[in-house]
Amino acid sequence: MRRVGMYRFLLRRLVASLFTLLVISLLVFLLARGSGDPRSLMLDDYADTGQWEEVGAKLGLDKPWFVAWPPWESQYGIFLINAARLDFGNAISDPRTVSELIMERLPATLQLGLAAFIFSIIIGVPLGILSSLKRNSIWDNMGKLVALLGQSMPPFWLGIMLIFLFALRFEWVPPSGRQDWNSFILPAITLGWFFVAANMRLIRSAMLEVLDSEYIKLARAKGVSPPAVVWKHALRNALIPPLTFMGVTLGLLITGSIVAETVFQWPGLGLLAYTALIRSDYPTLQGIVMVFSGMYLIINFLVDILYAYIDPRIRYS
Repeated sequence: MRRVGMYRFLLRRLVASLFTLLVISLLVFLLARGSGDPRSLMLDDYADTGQWEEVGAKLGLDKPWFVAWPPWESQYGIFLINAARLDFGNAISDPRTVSELIMERLPATLQLGLAAFIFSIIIGVPLGILSSLKRNSIWDNMGKLVALLGQSMPPFWLGIMLIFLFALRFEWVPPSGRQDWNSFILPAITLGWFFVAANMRLIRSAMLEVLDSEYIKLARAKGVSPPAVVWKHALRNALIPPLTFMGVTLGLLITGSIVAETVFQWPGLGLLAYTALIRSDYPTLQGIVMVFSGMYLIINFLVDILYAYIDPRIRYS
């Protein structure tokens, strides 16, 4: 019965994710159409009426925005079908297609997001556990200070300060670009520092709640070793809220890298989105928003699947 309930829950989550992606595609389509005719950016002032109509027919602009039936005879229907095939048309500011640009920049964004995620986990989680075990001690106060600084420093300011100190003054790492492994350090810290603080606070709160529970007191009374109490009993039962946030964190790190990539000139999708915005390259922006949204929803769906393996007491109903 539990397995059937889990499958129903995941099916509902999948349908909800697809519906969310459909709503996002509609918003992206309306915002792009409301910003003006893309032919005014693609053609110069000397284009005649024939060229204007020819480009409009090629882009499907000669069709109505919406048609009740068949839906693929409308501009939105064409956009939705092409988006499902990852075909977002040609970029305005580049001779290549939007899909080619996205596939070229996607690995850099994934690598940076994964590096920042690992940094936020290996710093935030142990610090949160230590802070909960050493409650009201100097370690706890240091953890609170890290959380305060991490959630109060703007990412762009932190990135600039890191470049000034470690790249320009000490010359330990390159100031920008994607080169050797050391070029990941400053962008990953800039992107992941906020989530270090958030993970630390969430782990600390969850661990304090679990450590004060009756079954932890019973385990200690039975003589279970302190490491087993912390790692086997307390941490595993405290992982559900942090796991939810970690899934959201990974999605945000990958999809919210615009500031870090712009500061460090990291050749990823964030920098591509910023460049497309400056150049009014709306097809590229449409493609990036759709890809970011799809990645974010997929990551959150995978987190739902992981729940059952972290805590078998969960019931899906």
